[in-house]
Amino acid sequence: MEKQATRKRICLICEGSYPYVAGGVSTWIQMLVEQFSEYDFVIWSIATNRREMNEYKYNLPANLLDIRTVYLEDYPFKPGPGKQKLTENEREALKALVLDEDAAIAWQSILDLIQRYRLRLVDVLMGEAFFSLAVDLYQKEYSRTVFNDYLWNLRSMYFPLMKVLADDFPAADLYHAVSTGYAGLIGSVTAHVTKKPLIITEHGIYTREREEEIIKAEWVIGDFKMLWIRFFYKLARIAYLKADRVIALFEHNRNLQIELGCPLEKTQVIPNGVDLAVFATLPEPERNRASIRVGAVVRVVPIKDIKTMLLAFDHAQKQVPQLELVICGPLDEDLEYARECQQLLAELGTRQVSFAGRVQVRDHLAGFDLMLLTSISEGQPLAVMEGMAAGIAQVATHVGACQELLLGTKSDDLGEAGRVVPVMDVERISQAIVELARNPSLRRQMGLAGQKRMQRLYQKNDFLRQYQELYAQWLTVAQHSQGD
Repeated sequence: MEKQATRKRICLICEGSYPYVAGGVSTWIQMLVEQFSEYDFVIWSIATNRREMNEYKYNLPANLLDIRTVYLEDYPFKPGPGKQKLTENEREALKALVLDEDAAIAWQSILDLIQRYRLRLVDVLMGEAFFSLAVDLYQKEYSRTVFNDYLWNLRSMYFPLMKVLADDFPAADLYHAVSTGYAGLIGSVTAHVTKKPLIITEHGIYTREREEEIIKAEWVIGDFKMLWIRFFYKLARIAYLKADRVIALFEHNRNLQIELGCPLEKTQVIPNGVDLAVFATLPEPERNRASIRVGAVVRVVPIKDIKTMLLAFDHAQKQVPQLELVICGPLDEDLEYARECQQLLAELGTRQVSFAGRVQVRDHLAGFDLMLLTSISEGQPLAVMEGMAAGIAQVATHVGACQELLLGTKSDDLGEAGRVVPVMDVERISQAIVELARNPSLRRQMGLAGQKRMQRLYQKNDFLRQYQELYAQWLTVAQHSQGD
């Protein structure tokens, strides 16, 4: 009897997303697992805490065999009984992790250290060896800061890093990290130890996003902002150097990856794609509707800058009173921010604004006359692409791939699919809304250009074909390596 071939297993590593957070990245992961039913998948998910991430937001496909979750906040900074002393070799391994350049880090020694003390990681960070390393780094670069504040920032950095590395590695033939950061780090170390290939797909540039957040953050002050920023840049370099292939969604981000230390020969651009057939038969729009409906398909979280959206819409509605805004997306990911947005709306007194919550987007698109995105950071936003596929003119901030999507590239003669506006510029955003609201023929022209651009450059089948080729290539490499 002929022996049946063993199904290949792919481990998808994600941070702060699937399956606990609905959004573009999570939807992308769900689509990959569903479409590649010939493979088995394991999810290695890095989450903040069990309180915020305890419920699956997706129906799990049959070929998704397991979800392994690492909760970063599971263990507080409480030392165990007695001090933890390290051997000389362990001290050297810890020193390499904290002080050395990425290429010099002895990962096997680090893993041995972390695995040995996996239940006492806090004691390692509170111990004399880590304290001594902190003093050395402090004297070299941070001596003008308060030492105790500096020390706790450093501990706060390395505890999550050690926490994710203390987990057992899921067995797989191929590892695929959906960002750099902690996901890219554990993918890099796992690939290093198991000798299996690693692919990284960045939807946005993780380090740039973290840098923006840290600069604005209130929980980190002064010189410590640079300490954290350098830390995340270090994690990205580790991932770029270890990965076998690094994917960007568009050319500008690929250039940023190279600028941040990714070898040119490892990079590749694979745009996301849309199933055009899904948007060819949308429900019939409402008849005899007097309002001009602006749609926003977006999570109600700070990075999407809903407050600027509400302010800009309020300005626009004063000029075009029949404007209506419908915001489709979950409100439960940041309840405090959602309350602040509702409070701002009440203070403005803006009429005809509704929060629809989590909905089937396709059912709402036919009712939108134009769509609005005011994010301060994006990759290649699926909401914009689906709106373009549905023939809807767009207003979007100049983030991620929005300019390329709406205006095209130099070789693209299809015309504009919407207006690209500056981030947080209430006046310019409101002007763009008013312009399109008052000009239905321009909206139709832009909607048609958007549909044509999706048909030519962003079809789901092309996206899937490229990932199918990528998986097949590196699974073959893994098989040959195992045979050697």
